[in-house]
Amino acid sequence: MSPKQKPKATGKAIGKETGNVTSRPQLPKTPTGILGLDEITGGGLPKGRPILVCGAAGCGKTVMGMQFLVNGANLYNEPGVFMSFQESEQELISNVEAFGFDLKDLIRRKKLVIDSIAVERSEIEEAGKYDLEGLFIRLGHAIDSINAKRVVLDTIESLFSDLGNPPLLRAEISRLFRWLKKKGVTAIITGEPGVAMLTRQGLEEYISDCVIKLDNRITDQISERRLRVIKYRGSEHGTNEYPFLIDEGAITVLPITSATLKHLVSTHRVPTGVQRLDAMLGGKGFYQGSSVLVSGTAGTGKSSLAVHFVDAACRMGERAIYFTFEEGAEQIIRNMRSIGIDLEQWVRRGLLQFAAHRPTTYGLEKHLLMMQRSINDFDPAVVVVDPLNSFVVDGNQMDVKGMLMRLVNFMKTKGITSLFTNLTAGGGPIEQTDIRISSLIDTWILLRDIDYIGERNRTLCILKSRGMVHSNQVREFLLTEHGVQLRDVYLGPSGVLTGTARVNQEAAEKAAELIREQELKRGRELLAGKRSIVEAQIAAMRAEFKVQELASRKVTDVQEAIETLAAEQRKLMAYARGRDFSAQGSPNRLKKGKSK
Repeated sequence: MSPKQKPKATGKAIGKETGNVTSRPQLPKTPTGILGLDEITGGGLPKGRPILVCGAAGCGKTVMGMQFLVNGANLYNEPGVFMSFQESEQELISNVEAFGFDLKDLIRRKKLVIDSIAVERSEIEEAGKYDLEGLFIRLGHAIDSINAKRVVLDTIESLFSDLGNPPLLRAEISRLFRWLKKKGVTAIITGEPGVAMLTRQGLEEYISDCVIKLDNRITDQISERRLRVIKYRGSEHGTNEYPFLIDEGAITVLPITSATLKHLVSTHRVPTGVQRLDAMLGGKGFYQGSSVLVSGTAGTGKSSLAVHFVDAACRMGERAIYFTFEEGAEQIIRNMRSIGIDLEQWVRRGLLQFAAHRPTTYGLEKHLLMMQRSINDFDPAVVVVDPLNSFVVDGNQMDVKGMLMRLVNFMKTKGITSLFTNLTAGGGPIEQTDIRISSLIDTWILLRDIDYIGERNRTLCILKSRGMVHSNQVREFLLTEHGVQLRDVYLGPSGVLTGTARVNQEAAEKAAELIREQELKRGRELLAGKRSIVEAQIAAMRAEFKVQELASRKVTDVQEAIETLAAEQRKLMAYARGRDFSAQGSPNRLKKGKSK
């Protein structure tokens, strides 16, 4: 932390491992101002008491002590005294300049006193009796001269290195700690480890009110620093090992257990950059502030999907950071031009920032801190980490998961939508990652290769997406010169078909459809012909019937005429025989016939 950055005062202790705030009376504490250390100690070091900081050479004891004093002077107006038994004042001033510590200014403003004491074996022999009275006088004067509240003694082994009387040595150490506590200063005493003990004398850790152990270990040729609060009288504290860094900002502790689930959630959606993928995610894309994982084997298009996501954010005027650990920025920009995405324009406009590093360049904590600083400086809305499994080296999956947990939590607290890619090894289960981070992920997109009839084709499916309705379909997608294109779902007799198999199946179905249409057409034509014949036959029969009807009617008319004539003749014959026709009517006809 920069000396200019003032941390929030923590007047209440933080519950161990949970981050819960308790209202019980707590031990007065002195904040260190060291990012992360005050979190795991519940507010800082025990006020007015001696604290032992032990560890081997090069683990950061002196830096922690000096940072404790500088932060006290700059952030909390508490002057301090640094008493060194190994380095001179000028050496100390020069050594910490790289951290931005201006010790000369603090000394000039009477915020700091540096006293360097060289303990010589010959002087002890000449005196005949060894005690710390001289040290008390010298240290007491330095404390009183600036009304110091903080003290650092570096290191206690150097003070007693040439004293061969163990009982006397232990008595003087106990006296030193009592003297410091009586002075009411919060004192850090640094110590080096002994054989099977935290310190060489094995006493300091028992009489100290707080013991912090620093460790610098080498794993796979990469240096890793760890901090552990072994003892803290009268206060709860984190008990795990916590990674810490020493860089240009001095010491930064990265407590994984400080990650909480209290971040705010949003219902706002951000586009994926692929319209049809948005449709698969309820039509709106990812939730803002959520974490997204895109996993798959090599060449399945993970980076292409990530770049679409970044491109969509930049088109909306949002900032994005692309952390890449396998390709350089220029290489990614060049490669993405092949699918029609111009990332360089966003870099020129200041909307996109690349951060390219080899995973082996730094340890995990260094990577985490660098990413956090980049995010804080650039303030992006979108972050891509490509790929995250680059950090996995033999047996460090838990460490990588811990780092990612802190990174995901960090970005969620800032409302940043994060996308991680993960390379899945071929031949193993692809619905899992090397780091087992599925529980940290809100949306998981799985990309797969389908090897069939001599070709490989890509498919995409959504394994999960918390809090939204999403598609369960397996979609084939193509990397074209216009970007990622998702095709419609195609299900064949053997399931989802892609590539040539899909083309062949579509051609076969199209041919079958054409044959069916032709057969149907022929059937319709045959039916129409039959209908025409039947209709012609019906017409002929009707015509014949009509002719027969006319002929029959003609015969009937003739017959009727004959019968009528016969009747008339019978009447005439009856009249001729003298029969009276008046009563039978038709006199006129008879008269008419008679006149004839």
